[in-house]
Amino acid sequence: MPYGEKFEEALFYAARLHRDQTRKGLGVPYITHLLAVAAIVGENGGTEAEVVAALLHDAPEDMGGRERLEEIRQRFGNGIAQIVAGCTDTYEDPKPAWRPRKEAYVAHVAEASPSVRLVSAADKLHNARSILADLRSLGEELWDRFTGGKEGTLWYYRALTEAYKRAGANAIVEELDRVVRKIEALAQQTETVRR
Repeated sequence: MPYGEKFEEALFYAARLHRDQTRKGLGVPYITHLLAVAAIVGENGGTEAEVVAALLHDAPEDMGGRERLEEIRQRFGNGIAQIVAGCTDTYEDPKPAWRPRKEAYVAHVAEASPSVRLVSAADKLHNARSILADLRSLGEELWDRFTGGKEGTLWYYRALTEAYKRAGANAIVEELDRVVRKIEALAQQTETVRR
């Protein structure tokens, strides 16, 4: 079944909203991440609402907080806004302390709705793929771009993977687990080489 007007509107809305934003440390337009997450959701059986939420999942956190979430609710409906809200770990700017915020998010996704877990896991899978590619090309300097550093980032992705698995494994979670294992192994190798 083809996507409708809501998808088209969300695509343009996300492109306009994130126009000047780039991926951390890469300089790549941020919209590429949103498109990739939406593709992962769609390719894994996501509904149009879940694909739309994937396009919008970072808008409140990065581009306007609770006011942005309310705008999404008004434009795209309560169901999509609820998925987006479930994928948001903070509305505050500046963001609160990293570790407690991430611990709370891990606990949240373990209990979240299947739609939230689908979009969230797709988001983390795309991020993990990018981390793995950058770790291969940049080595240890990659970790400097992350607030949690190497140890915190490795903990976060492993903790999320385990939370998703406990809630119910699927193809996205299984791939996330494989990618995170590769990141962990490569991080261990580069650390051993440095010694």
